[in-house]
Amino acid sequence: VRAMRLSFVGELGWELHVPRLSCLPVYRAVMAAGAKHGLVNAGYRAIDSLSIEKGYRHWHADLRPDDSPLEAGLTFTCKLKSAIPFLGREALERQQAEGLRRRLVCFTVDEKVPMFGLEAIWRDGQVVGHVRRADFGFTVGKTLAYGYIRDPSGGPVSLDFVKSGDYALERMGVTYPAQAHLKSPFDPDSRRVKGIY
Repeated sequence: VRAMRLSFVGELGWELHVPRLSCLPVYRAVMAAGAKHGLVNAGYRAIDSLSIEKGYRHWHADLRPDDSPLEAGLTFTCKLKSAIPFLGREALERQQAEGLRRRLVCFTVDEKVPMFGLEAIWRDGQVVGHVRRADFGFTVGKTLAYGYIRDPSGGPVSLDFVKSGDYALERMGVTYPAQAHLKSPFDPDSRRVKGIY
């Protein structure tokens, strides 16, 4: 078994890389050892729920080739504060100087309503984008959604613009009040993944 300290769920996670013939014995050993801790099987719906709660981005939904790291809230992954060259640096510097025309925002909805993506995002009575991904967050007890928003006037989407709006998410013709968050509402400082509870 090659155990790698990785997490896509926001906790002290591990990936086990196992030769095919060893999969069943390793699975049985892990389940037996974890029984006293309440270990149960969980699938991708659990991973999706946990990752959206943590604010980890999905490539197919939150991130696409037409999204920049600045728009997606991933500026920390770029070396813009250093002199290190990288592919696309000039474009990101230009985008940063001009201001972002859209920004990925986390929303929470207090009402337990199923959302999955493509729901309209309303700000102050105007549609400003659509949800890319949504799921229920069992730790926060709310529906969470991520979507890119734009300023209808065509101006930059500053942090003040995000914070100053009154938001709602529309699902099947019904709007639900929503709160915008600049960081994930669950463990926004990433303490749990470092083992700090």
